[in-house]
Amino acid sequence: MLAILAIAAVTGLIGWFVGHEMGTASSQPQGATSITTVATSTAPTAAPVSEQVAAGGHDFVQFACAQCHGEQGQGGVSSDVPALSGAGKELTVAQLEHIIDHGLGESANPTKPYMPVWGEVISKRQVSDLVAYIQAGLPAVAGAEPPFVPTDQGAPVAGAALYGKYGCINCHGPNGLGGVPNPQSPDKIIPPLSGADFFSEFNTDAKIKEIIRTGSVLGRPPIVSMPHWGGILSDEQLNALVAYIKTLKTD
Repeated sequence: MLAILAIAAVTGLIGWFVGHEMGTASSQPQGATSITTVATSTAPTAAPVSEQVAAGGHDFVQFACAQCHGEQGQGGVSSDVPALSGAGKELTVAQLEHIIDHGLGESANPTKPYMPVWGEVISKRQVSDLVAYIQAGLPAVAGAEPPFVPTDQGAPVAGAALYGKYGCINCHGPNGLGGVPNPQSPDKIIPPLSGADFFSEFNTDAKIKEIIRTGSVLGRPPIVSMPHWGGILSDEQLNALVAYIKTLKTD
């Protein structure tokens, strides 16, 4: 049965996932709780949502979904990454779970983003919350906003904020210390971005920048893969990330 769902997911999703955009449609679930927010001129007011939908909204930001699919899944980041506004109606729960767990699409071109494999990083509960959030129409959730990236405090400070905003911390750990399992990879873990081994292999700014830009293993589950950031991050942002990584422990 799982194999059938996997085949159905892959064959039925490729067409939808290429440039597909639909209008957002959402409804308030039963038993919804109110999420308090402070209205501003830049952020929409959050409507009442269930606790599960709220959790999914925070996961959407934490795991950097917003950095590729746009805030609240509205798209506009890259022509190669679709909006998710219609995904809750177009796709089943099983299909959405399969995409999150196994990724979608592969590309040798570092300027063409693909959906990475999340199955070894995100828990089943978090996947369920993300699916609930997508099916609810990706509503605004109070506090579920990407971190602010200061641009006037030096490149390492900006890079540290980008490290959190783009989800690097989820796989490479706080302060680049690593430790996240990746059982099917040769090293069995997602590599740290600190320590003598890393800085011996990536001993120039250009090498660090290139691995961020081009990614690593193409998205073949169950290996967690580092996506291509070349089509998402600007050259200035790549330089800031390099500046931050160079502040990490070298021994």
